[in-house]
Amino acid sequence: MGGFTLDDILATRKPRDSWWTVFMVDPLACRLALLVANHTSITPNGLTRLSMLIGFASAAAFAEGMLVAGAALFYLSFTVDCMDGKIARLKGTGTPFGLWLDYVGDRVRVVCCAFGWGFGEYTRTGDTDVVLAAVGVVVLDLFRYINGPQLKRVKDATRALLEARLDGQYVLAESVLRSRPRTELGQAAAEFGGVAADDGATVVDLQKAFHARFPWYDRFRVFLVRHRVRTHVVSGIEFHAAIFVVGPLFGPKALVPVSVVAGALLLTFEMSLVYRVWLAARQVPRTAAEKQKILV
Repeated sequence: MGGFTLDDILATRKPRDSWWTVFMVDPLACRLALLVANHTSITPNGLTRLSMLIGFASAAAFAEGMLVAGAALFYLSFTVDCMDGKIARLKGTGTPFGLWLDYVGDRVRVVCCAFGWGFGEYTRTGDTDVVLAAVGVVVLDLFRYINGPQLKRVKDATRALLEARLDGQYVLAESVLRSRPRTELGQAAAEFGGVAADDGATVVDLQKAFHARFPWYDRFRVFLVRHRVRTHVVSGIEFHAAIFVVGPLFGPKALVPVSVVAGALLLTFEMSLVYRVWLAARQVPRTAAEKQKILV
C-alpha cells in the first residue's frame, strides 16, 4: 500500500526524546511503524486506541498477578503509542483530536495499571503498602502533568517581563541554542554576541546562574543532544518504565521499592526544573522602562 523506507520512518522521530524511548523503544517502534505504514490503512488515532486496549490488558494481567505478562503488555502498549506520532508525521494524517486522545490514553493507562498491580497484590497478600504505592504513582504522575504547564506559564511571564524591561532589544541565549543545539552555550553566545551587539541587542542568558552553579551541565547537555536524548533524564516515561516494566520483572516484592526509588527520582528532577525556572526569573534586569509596566 505504500513505498516508505526505514529512513522515512527515522526522519519522523522527534529531534530529542527520552532515553528510554530512544534506546529501548524506537528501534522496535520504527520497524513496526514501517510495516503499518506500508501494509495497513490504520490511522494514528486507531493506533492510539489500540495502545489503550493493550494498556487495559496490561492492567488486567497485573490484577491477576501475571506481572511479567503485564510488563510485556505495558511495553507493547507504549511502543504502539510511540508509533502513532510517526505515522501522523509520515502521512500527514494527524488530527487535533488525536492530541487529546493521546494525552487521555496515557493517563488512563497509568491509572489502570497502577491500581491493577496495587489492588491485585493487596487482594493476594493483604499488604497495604502496595496500595499506597499505587496511589503515590498516580499522584506523582498527575503532579508531573500539572507542573509542566505551570512552569511554562512562569517562563512565558519571565519573557514578557524581559520584553518590557529591555524594550524588546534582546536575544535569548536559549534561542541561539535551539538553532545550534550541539554547540556549548559559551561558544554559541560568544559567536552570536557580536552580531547581536551590531544590531543594538543584548544577549540574555536566563540560565546563567544555573550554569554558574553547575558548570558541567552544558557539556552533559551537548553529549545527550548528540545522542538525541533530552536532558530531563528521569521524565514520566522513565518513571512509567521503571514501575510498569522493570519492577514487575523482579517479582511482587520489588514493586514497592522500585516505586519509591522511581518516585523519588522523578520528584527530584521535577524540582530541578522548578529550581532552574526560579533562577531564570531572577536573571531579568531589575530596571524597567518608564513607559511600560507589567503585572506577573
